[in-house]
Amino acid sequence: MWQSLWESIDEKTDFTVLAIALDQPEAARPWIEAAAPTYPCLIDRDHRTAELYHLTNVPQAVWIDEHGHIVRPPENAGSTDGFRAMNRATSEMSADALAERKRVKELYVDAVEDWAVRGAQSRHVLSPASVSARLLMPDADVATAHVHFRLAQALRRDGKEDEARAQFAEASRLHPDSWAMWREGACKSQNGLAVGTDFWARVDTLGDKPYHRPLEIGDEPMAPS
Repeated sequence: MWQSLWESIDEKTDFTVLAIALDQPEAARPWIEAAAPTYPCLIDRDHRTAELYHLTNVPQAVWIDEHGHIVRPPENAGSTDGFRAMNRATSEMSADALAERKRVKELYVDAVEDWAVRGAQSRHVLSPASVSARLLMPDADVATAHVHFRLAQALRRDGKEDEARAQFAEASRLHPDSWAMWREGACKSQNGLAVGTDFWARVDTLGDKPYHRPLEIGDEPMAPS
């Protein structure tokens, strides 16, 4: 998605894609190297970016203009909840869910491209008041969760895994909306993904609450799928 977008507009504008993985280097690096992107990619093992912009899941994106101003605050970068209805034994999704995922992703990419080419004249650029209204500000529990998360990361680097997991659990308890935090303390598969039974159990507890917040591009919020 991002590579094709980057290639289509790289020579037309000063637009830059900056991808940041909220993960450990040993988990994220193989995926980055396999994708071989030509845009810059960083690995943020301590989730400083998440703390700074209040990111809670992936993929999320922030639009920042050439003056350093946020023109769209953190939001779902073109994903849907269609995966929640997949066949968990085969990982197959319905044709309707796949079509909706494709539609939403294309809509988001088109919006980014429109902004990259038209800049402040893009209809997708929000006013400062709208940006402020959409920003989700962390409360005291979320701030404290980041403290526990940093401590957990430090303990893990010191080889104190049991103590680290306890701190990850406390961080996740204080900030239950952060799937990014939860993944760091969860059991991982061989390819570094936290998508086992614990993940699905946690997804199932969401009920009607979305995993990916519905994307709002245009005049009306897009319905979750």
